[in-house]
Amino acid sequence: MSANSVVLVACLAVAIVLLLGLANMLRGGSANLSQKLMRLRVLLQFVAIIIIMGVVWWRSA
Repeated sequence: MSANSVVLVACLAVAIVLLLGLANMLRGGSANLSQKLMRLRVLLQFVAIIIIMGVVWWRSA
């Protein structure tokens, strides 16, 4: 798997969790589920940023 693919998967994971959280909120679903999804989104954003920074560092070396 190339570095571009890893970055793409990380960004897509963030987008999917974000959309799931928004859909739950708009449907009037469980506030607990929305909170869990938003916490997962923050975690995935952190992981995506670490991956992106790692790829940038790796390519500059």
